Amino acid sequence: MHIHELNPWRTLIVVVIFVVILIAGFVTMTKPLLTYHLDMNESIQQLSDEDAYFYPWELDGFIKKEAQNVVLFDIRDNFIFGQGHIPGAENISANDLTQEDNVERLEKLNEMGVTVVLYGENQLQANGPWMLFRQVGFDNVKILAGGYQYYAENKENLLAAKDNNSFKKGIPRYDFAEKAAPKDGAAVSTTAKKPVQVQRRQKSTVAAGGC
Repeated sequence: MHIHELNPWRTLIVVVIFVVILIAGFVTMTKPLLTYHLDMNESIQQLSDEDAYFYPWELDGFIKKEAQNVVLFDIRDNFIFGQGHIPGAENISANDLTQEDNVERLEKLNEMGVTVVLYGENQLQANGPWMLFRQVGFDNVKILAGGYQYYAENKENLLAAKDNNSFKKGIPRYDFAEKAAPKDGAAVSTTAKKPVQVQRRQKSTVAAGGC
């Protein structure tokens, strides 16, 4: 004979308590802070979209406080930020971007239609955080083309970048394959090279002793 057959009310009470605990667990379960809307490939493809970037010449209006719907986040650490930054930028290091209060701030800015521009020391440094926020649904987040490095080198004439595209890094200025190829009329040797034969040096004497 089982115990619950002797005490059915006790068994019922245990079952009810168990059910209440389960319901309380589901009700109080916290919603995840970030949920993904894009996969990695989709967010990578967006890197080729011109609208994913905030361009150096647009900084001119931001610094002069003419652009009211733009917020700049400097994602470098606090020490580097203190050594120099774009005027008007806020410092939120990359490690702190996903903290709850910062995510809530980004959500409010997104609802207000404010463009959030991320920049690091160079453009590449902001790619990862930008990709994360695009994956979780923040379509108002952009990357500063050229990063802080370009700004520091060209802050006296940011508008020039619109004409010379000098903020684009990694684009070769010369076609090195063409430079390496022989020009018309250049002498090209057609003599077949003889195979190189390696001659081993023979020992003149044999060491005495041995097994």
